[in-house]
Amino acid sequence: MAAHSIAEGHGHHEEHHEQGFFSKYIFSLDHKTIAKQYLISGIIWAIIGGLMSVIFRLQLAFPDMDMSFLKPILGHWINESGKLDNNFYLALVTMHGTIMVFFVLTAGLSGTFSNLLIPLQVGARDMASGFMNMISYWLFFLAGVIMFVSLFLPHGPAGGGWVIYPPLSALEEANPGSGAGMTLWLVAMAIFIASSLLGSINYVTTILNLRTKGMSMDKLPLTIWSFLFTAILGILSFPVLFSAALLLIFDRSFGTSFFLSDIYIQGQALPNQGGSPILFQHLFWFLGHPEVYIVILPAFGIASEVISTNSRKPIFGYKAMILSMLGIMFLAFIVWAHHMFVTGMNPFLGSIFMLLTLIIAVPSAVKGFNYITTLWRGNLIFTPAMLFSIGMVSFFVSGGLTGIILGNAALDIQLHDTYFVVAHFHLVMGSSAFFAMIAGVYHWFPKMYGRLMNPTLGYIHFWLSFIGVYLVFIPMHYIGIAGFPRRYYQWSGFKVFDTFHDLNIVITIAAIVTVFAQFIFVYNFFYSMFKGKKSSQNPWKSNTLEWTTPVEVGHGNWPGEIPTVYRWPYDYSKPGAADDFIPQTVPFSATPESNTPEENELIAREKEIENIKYDHSIPD
Repeated sequence: MAAHSIAEGHGHHEEHHEQGFFSKYIFSLDHKTIAKQYLISGIIWAIIGGLMSVIFRLQLAFPDMDMSFLKPILGHWINESGKLDNNFYLALVTMHGTIMVFFVLTAGLSGTFSNLLIPLQVGARDMASGFMNMISYWLFFLAGVIMFVSLFLPHGPAGGGWVIYPPLSALEEANPGSGAGMTLWLVAMAIFIASSLLGSINYVTTILNLRTKGMSMDKLPLTIWSFLFTAILGILSFPVLFSAALLLIFDRSFGTSFFLSDIYIQGQALPNQGGSPILFQHLFWFLGHPEVYIVILPAFGIASEVISTNSRKPIFGYKAMILSMLGIMFLAFIVWAHHMFVTGMNPFLGSIFMLLTLIIAVPSAVKGFNYITTLWRGNLIFTPAMLFSIGMVSFFVSGGLTGIILGNAALDIQLHDTYFVVAHFHLVMGSSAFFAMIAGVYHWFPKMYGRLMNPTLGYIHFWLSFIGVYLVFIPMHYIGIAGFPRRYYQWSGFKVFDTFHDLNIVITIAAIVTVFAQFIFVYNFFYSMFKGKKSSQNPWKSNTLEWTTPVEVGHGNWPGEIPTVYRWPYDYSKPGAADDFIPQTVPFSATPESNTPEENELIAREKEIENIKYDHSIPD
């Protein structure tokens, strides 16, 4: 049975006063506006992170290239001979990884769609705490400002790799990127983690306590299940990274030795004793591996909704999908050390983590199987959102296969820190999650802005991106097996790699085309926001609650009573039904021609559901 609202006694109700510009669009308490803020911030960060990758790919493919044309942008990081500074190259790689993992795929994906869809799909006026929701976004924004400012420091931003392993990140003398840029990186990440925790607590509270009448847990869309598991992962794992960042700040600034021991600089011994850089790796990867699923679980939820809607079929294995996400969430916490097979860990302990890593492939395979089965013999409608969701499944399956290889300790030791690893996680996590994020934007754009995005531009965007991603990362597996190391400034001094120089150029050209293809999406997004074709209330003929709200949705979502829910969200193409979709708000008593015997038995409970007392006020 749906939980009652906890908002009783709060002062804000549907009849709220007219808001000014700043309270409505800037410091808004409305979850839909906050979702748009996260999305636009994520798009801006994706552009910055993508352009960074273009710069360092140019360096890798054309190490002797004159980059003086970038001097107006990069300043002194382009030296007098027109070459990219090697320290700044490492800083670019560091910031690219940080931006894409945390500021785009964590905040931009989960922050956008958790905020947008949780109240709309569970049947709530807003999040449990609108104020906490607003603070969550502005902490994220503050973290982004600090990270952005670090790009303009005299010695550059953080340059220790996005995993910021000490001692490189703990000693300011290590390289230019270990100075003030690293300090700002740590401060920004601490604020980012606070933002993530506030948001996650809000998401869990809203899902558990603010569901509308009839919205029992077994009627939740898979999007909501994925956001719930993602939020729980974040609440349990992000504090560990916070502790690692805090201890690293202590080592850098207050003379402690949590991660430092027996360090010599130019023959001079530092006083640090007793610490261990391996301890930092344990702390980092205890967040770092759940982070993979903090990014990919919302992608699963979005793909489930889009694929079922556009296949005009019920999602295959609803309960199996929930259980597989639950299994992934549990196993995500006990596989972190597969990132550390080369640290000299006990081989027996390594075999335990290897076994658990291979086991986590099972629930992941269940999801892939269920997506393919949902698509099988469906009445497929190839909207841009559908294509990007299918692309997400393709990347996840192909990237996941290489994960089985890297999960084997004996193979991982050979492939560790090569481009094979880069290719694997860019496919299975980066590209998969990014495609799901784009799919979500195309699918729910009408709910955000009341208009439709241009489908022709969407198709062009998809094919350039889909082909481009495979042209970038499939060859990377090949050069990774050949031993190409990641994070190297150039390979021209290694004769053994000269054979692969042409392939490296192909990867770079494909990467540049793929990055600039995203500007088609950016144009489509901002143009359609103001000039796009106006949308109907339910353009995709979908079943979930968000499509029962008006096209122009105000704060509070539904102008009258919140609809009551009677059925699960995937009644598509039901035998005997008059239409090929039956929304969740349609009672079983209204569809006798398509009811199963079990559903006919539920008709007697409809009055009981309708008589539940429910407070419809907007939470503060």
